[in-house]
Amino acid sequence: MMEPEMEIAVMPTELATAPKGALPKNLSDTVRDNWGWFLALGIVFVIGGLFAIALPLVSSLAVGVFLAVILAIAGVVQIVHAFRIKAWGGFLLELLLGIAVLLGGIAMYVLPVFAALAITIVVAASFLAKGVFQILLAFRLRPRDGWGWILAAGIVALVVGVAILAQYPFSGLWVPGVLAGVSLIFTGWSYVALGLGARQLG
Repeated sequence: MMEPEMEIAVMPTELATAPKGALPKNLSDTVRDNWGWFLALGIVFVIGGLFAIALPLVSSLAVGVFLAVILAIAGVVQIVHAFRIKAWGGFLLELLLGIAVLLGGIAMYVLPVFAALAITIVVAASFLAKGVFQILLAFRLRPRDGWGWILAAGIVALVVGVAILAQYPFSGLWVPGVLAGVSLIFTGWSYVALGLGARQLG
């Protein structure tokens, strides 16, 4: 008489080794347990964004200082990199470029208004390029549904770019700060929505 085969239950490694009550949490559980922190962080970001928009000159200078610090760090890193590859033929070019970036960062830190003006030029050029691209794309998609919205978005971007350049250099005193404020508000609102949504699931 044959003995019945015994069934052996196989458990996943992490479940078999983890002590009872200490199973790993997934991301949703973490967010749900800390929804209040997400909500508070989002409110702080929104308030910071509102202040940045209300005080565009101060926030534009702050953005300029941040860019200056980043450039200075990048310059130092590039100088160190140049000496690490000293045997390479491009040593002198790397060194000079690193020094130029470092000096540019220092100059922007001392005079953050210049940094804000430089950022404004980049922003205006981005809006102009985006506008031209969307207008061309809209005409290529015509007569498909939605092409008119793409055309409208391109025209708006183009107008914004031209307006920023038309007010330059005065636009450099408010454009970086306003854009930073809008970015902070969107980031903050995403955290607020995440926290409130997690609370409802809790």
